[in-house]
Amino acid sequence: MSAGVIPANAKDPLLFLSYWGLIGASILLGISLIWTWIAFKRGDRIIMKMTGATLANYDSEKQLHNIVEEMALAAGVPKPTVYIIETEAMNAFATGMSPGRASVAVTRGMLNRLNRDELQGVVAHEMGHVVNWDIRYATAVSILVGLIALVSDSILYSGRLGRLGRGRRSGGNNSGAGILFIIMIIFAILAPLIARLVQMAVSRQREFLADATSVRLTRNPQGLISALEKLSQETVKFEGANRATQHLFIVNPFRNFSEKASSLMATHPPLNRRIDRLHNLGDKKFD
Repeated sequence: MSAGVIPANAKDPLLFLSYWGLIGASILLGISLIWTWIAFKRGDRIIMKMTGATLANYDSEKQLHNIVEEMALAAGVPKPTVYIIETEAMNAFATGMSPGRASVAVTRGMLNRLNRDELQGVVAHEMGHVVNWDIRYATAVSILVGLIALVSDSILYSGRLGRLGRGRRSGGNNSGAGILFIIMIIFAILAPLIARLVQMAVSRQREFLADATSVRLTRNPQGLISALEKLSQETVKFEGANRATQHLFIVNPFRNFSEKASSLMATHPPLNRRIDRLHNLGDKKFD
């Protein structure tokens, strides 16, 4: 048989790949639907487990509970569930699917190194995310970005296996299969990138709004300003974050963004810009 001639009874690799591709796509669709339902039902609990947060004991963490109660009262929402993350890194975040099902988590480092006014400013910032309903978007995105990353990594891994398998075979026309393989790789690369662009772009604007809400709730912009100044000098790395949850925190847990990082991929606005805006709000008089 001459090279390049496909026997009549040979299976077209394109059809074979498409058949299994449809099965795989159906499975992934089912997983996606289930995962989306989980995100809206238990996303906050999943995130708390991902970050290593544990419930804050009321007796031993009375000041934190009192501050959260004060800010919830000022915001007119039920008191969120209070969590602590046992790390010396300074950070905090809020999560949940509604103001009535919200949670606030603060790291041990923040409790140890911030005074009451500074801690109040941080908690009020997180309460801003609660009353502005940012937590629903942020929680859902965390779960869904994690799913996209999982699917993407699975495609890339299967692609490596596919290359190994083709390396052991010879003959046959694999041009159709090769085209589909290239399309899958492009999807695997672009899908998490697009998801992250959405994640980052919305997060930056909501941080400014949460800062402004903190000032409205506390009537004391200096508390959050001082906290952000301390956070800008943070050197302790927070190990409990990942690329699916980094947008949740009051500052990015992987690095402190400077003015140069005010690009499309930044999760947060530069801290100096946030502080400047808070100084401008501080020039206003509060009743």
